[in-house]
Formats: sequence, structure tokens, C-alpha cells
Amino acid sequence: MSKASAANHAAPLFPELVQPDRDQSAVSIHCVDKDLFESWVKERSAVQRAALAGQKFKGEAGSHAIVPEGDGWMVVAGVKALPELSNWCLAKLAEVLPAGTYRLIGEVKAARAFIGWALGQYRFDRYKSENGSEEARILLTREVKPIAAALGEASAVALVRDLVNTPAEHMGPADLEHEVERLGKAHRASVRVVRGEALEQDYPMVHMVGRAASRSHAPRLIELEWGDEKAPRLAIVGKGVCFDSGGLDLKPSSAMLLMKKDMGGAAHAIALARLVMEAQLPVRLHLLVPAVENAVSGGAFRPGDVLKSRAGISVEIGNTDAEGRLVLGDALARASEFKPDLVIDFATLTGAARVALGPDLPALFTRRDETAAALIASGEAQDDPVWRLPLFDPYREWLKSDIADLNNAPAGGFAGATTAALFLDRFVGEGLDWAHFDTFAWRPTAKAGRPKGGEALGLRAAWAMLKARYTR
Repeated sequence: MSKASAANHAAPLFPELVQPDRDQSAVSIHCVDKDLFESWVKERSAVQRAALAGQKFKGEAGSHAIVPEGDGWMVVAGVKALPELSNWCLAKLAEVLPAGTYRLIGEVKAARAFIGWALGQYRFDRYKSENGSEEARILLTREVKPIAAALGEASAVALVRDLVNTPAEHMGPADLEHEVERLGKAHRASVRVVRGEALEQDYPMVHMVGRAASRSHAPRLIELEWGDEKAPRLAIVGKGVCFDSGGLDLKPSSAMLLMKKDMGGAAHAIALARLVMEAQLPVRLHLLVPAVENAVSGGAFRPGDVLKSRAGISVEIGNTDAEGRLVLGDALARASEFKPDLVIDFATLTGAARVALGPDLPALFTRRDETAAALIASGEAQDDPVWRLPLFDPYREWLKSDIADLNNAPAGGFAGATTAALFLDRFVGEGLDWAHFDTFAWRPTAKAGRPKGGEALGLRAAWAMLKARYTR
């Protein structure tokens, strides 16, 4: 866990990593692309050209070289294109350069790259015996205005990573409640929590899914509200299944290994809510996190059971391992009661979305084309791509049950991400603008600035869309 986050998730995690350039002593970073490399290298000294040649540096994106400069040294970084740097083009440098202070040289637009510079220094070291010992790499820039926003986004991504990377014993329903309470206290928001047996009347599906867990991991519905009551209402919902054994439809052990990440939707929702409050976005924010552990005990819900729901819709259980859509159904019904201007939910919901799109692309479902277009465009602009899948109406018949209103796990296995989204759609109020992210929340292999482990996928796309939609 990053040094600041271990103490307080509510605080920015990277306040010092990008700073205004006030002519401090620093090592120079020269950014070049392949198109400009040949002309740029001709202006270097013979010693510098020899150093570049010796390292076989040719300006390829993602590569770098160390060359002499005066009595010291400088960095030459290959980037995809100039003058505007992408989010991740400096991330590798932030991982591998020695600790110290660095300055960008030349006419570059670096604001987007501040995020990658910060996240290149992310480490999850909570359980390491020598955690928090690494010194920082500081970047100096003349672009002062974007620093706070960029580091705020980086901090939100780091928060998602920290929450997802933390094992279930230390990130159970009570721990998610604590995260929301800490967030509420930091921003003077109101927090309400319904726990344990008290859920049975108002949130029966949350109760049924979580009732088999131990008392220390008892289920709960966590709500936070913030902002002007007269402002447009924004509901953000996150699936908080803190560990998913599969219930009585038990997963094999290999499939359980990553199930600490099944609360990744809640992590995204909490991080997005923090961004909204930090930026003082003019909305009435309503954050909802149904937090449970899908465990196995004598109290576990069973295949064939019929569950009541907050929305009054009865659900036959075709598979206890399709539990995320159940707890989300109650939370989405609650959010809909206030007629929000927009509902966004995040969930690590289906393996089908991963089969269709792989680990890097969250599946996006929306009722309105214009909402999908805004989210897709924001994702492209922020290097946080999303991909729209259809709410294909004819597949609703697959959700039919012989004895109840819906079945939570249709037979056949076709279009699993779409049928899960169609199930959720039944619990969202009629006519409401709604976006659903089926996100993996995990990176199976490392990339620059993006280590293996918990990951925010779709978070920054959603945030950019919200800023564009609600900024006056």
C-alpha cells in the first residue's frame, strides 16, 4: 500500500511528486519522438551522440537513455508524439530513474503525463517488512494549473488499487464501511448504514447473499450523500462483494484466488465519489455500496430459492455464484427512488465480459446513446478506454423464471454480460439515464505505470464525462 494511503485514504496520495518549476536544481528530461530524433541528435555534442549510439537509442516510444550534460547527466525519453505527451509516456521513467528531482525541457504539453509519472511510483507494500522506504522522483513543470487535478486523479486510481489489492480479511464489509465513513468525514457528507438482520426488510437480496458470512463480515448497505439538495442528483453504485466463494455453487479453488477483487466495483464507486467531492462538482451525490461476503454456511442461500427484492421483483436463484447482480439490484432500486439525473454503477460482474473484451476494456452498457458516446469519447481522451456492449431487448426472455419474476442465472451461457446487465436494468427506475460498467478491476500483467494487481478501469473515463456534464 502506498505510504500515504496506509495512514489515510482520504488524503491525496501523491501531493509532492509533481511540483511547480521555480528553477530548483534538477536533472533535465528531454522528450523526443521518432520524427524529430534525427534533427535533435545533430544538435548534441559528440560525447552525447556517442552515448546515445552506445545505448542504441533511436527515439522509440517508451525507451530512454542517460547521457552526459555538463558536470552531470540528463535523460532523453522517447515518446509517441510531440508536443502533447500521453498519460503513460513518462511512467516508465518514474519507475526506473534514481530518486531525485527532474525537469522537463522544451515545448511540451505534459499535463496528461503527470498522472503516469505519479502512478509509476505506486507501490502496494502494506505487507512488506520494509514498506514505504523508497524515495520519490519529483517532476518540475511550468504547467502549474493542471497539477492538482492530475494528482487527484492519480490518487483516485491508487485508492482503487489499494482497496482491491488488500486481502478479504482486511477488506471486508466493515472495512468498506470504514472507507466510506472516512470519506464522509473528510467532506462533511452524511453516511447511513443498514447492517445485518436489519437488512432483511428493506434490502432482502443484500441480506440473503451476505447472511452466511461470519458476524465480523456481516452484510450492510452503505450510503453517502453530499452536496446541494437542489443540484442534479448523481447516484454512484458499486458492487461490494468482499470475497466470493461462489456460495453453495462453490467455485473451484483456482477461481477463488482473485476473489478479493470482487469488491472492485465498490472501490471504483468510492474513488469516483471522492473525485466528485474534492472537485466540488455541482451535484447532489448519492453513493451506495452493498457490501457482503458470499460465504458458505448453514445460512447460505440456495439454488432454487426465491428472493424478495426492494423493488418488489421476485428472483429465483439459478446459481448462487451470480450474487453480484442481486446485491446491486437492491442498491439500484434504492438509488432510483430519488429520481436521479444519472445513475452509474461499477461491478466486477461477469467472466463473459472478460471473454469478449479481455482484461483491459471494461464493458459499458447504457440506456441512452448520447451517454455512451460521452463516456467512450472521455475514455479515449483519457487513455482509459471503454467498449459498449448492447442491452439487447430480445434477450430479456432468457431471464424468465417458471415460478418467479426473474431468474438470476439464465441457462445456456450465451451473452452473459448482456443478460447480467438486462437483469440490473429491471431494478433501475423507468426512464432514468443509467450507465453500467462491467469492469475487471485487475491487471494480470504489468505495463508502465500499471503494475500487476488491482486496477481502475473506466474510472477516469467516467470522471471526465461527469466533469463535462456538470461543470458550470
